Amino acid sequence: MYAHTNGIRTYYEVHGREGAPWLVLAHSLACSCRMWDPQIEAFRQRYRVLAYDARGHGASEAPPGPYTLELLADDLKALLDALGVERPHYCGLSMGGMIGQTFALRFPGRLRTLTLADTTSRFPPEVRPVWAERIRTAETQGMEALAPPTLERWFTAAFRAENPALVDSIRRLIVATPVAGYVGCAHAIVAIDLTARLGAIACPALVIVGEDDPGTPVAMARAIHAQLPDARLVVIPRAAHLTNLEAPVAFNGALEEFLAVH
Repeated sequence: MYAHTNGIRTYYEVHGREGAPWLVLAHSLACSCRMWDPQIEAFRQRYRVLAYDARGHGASEAPPGPYTLELLADDLKALLDALGVERPHYCGLSMGGMIGQTFALRFPGRLRTLTLADTTSRFPPEVRPVWAERIRTAETQGMEALAPPTLERWFTAAFRAENPALVDSIRRLIVATPVAGYVGCAHAIVAIDLTARLGAIACPALVIVGEDDPGTPVAMARAIHAQLPDARLVVIPRAAHLTNLEAPVAFNGALEEFLAVH
């Protein structure tokens, strides 16, 4: 389904039973709502699940960038307003987690809970050249060139060897991401600097991170957890960046336990 939100056409899906609590799922950079298929299946019986494609990704529009996290948070608010979703649970991974932090600060009281998976509230200055190189690669060589190193960061070597079909499905999402969308969101991501402001987020929070996540490592998750006033931290062993896919049982279990309390 599509909605016109904040000047663009946004693709979204709604799963589950009417009247159940809302659960919003927000994907990582260079993915789409399809990365949440295991969670949609797991949570649709007890929740009204809203999964959407962020600006520049999947079936949503990809206008020229650069974008900002504030813009991406405003996109989400416009979608929630259009659908009449008042106080949802929110779960965002990587870029989705950055959008979630920004949204919670920008629109206090709008979220019932906030789950931040494999994400960061700040990148150190030395990471900026890394992102600049990724942007150059996308602009000059296309998304195909970014797929192999991205998959190496997102999944452990053992998981890649044992689950080639799943890994290839994510490779296809990466390659299908519009260059304008990737570049626009990459500019937003590298500029994140929210750590000092996280204490203003009042809703209960869950921070999840893969023990072997090289891009947003455990130290970044601990930094977020330390600043949030009401938060729980879960470190998932033997998992890298896409913990929802590499360790769905542990990920779903942590999320379900957290949501059941709130």
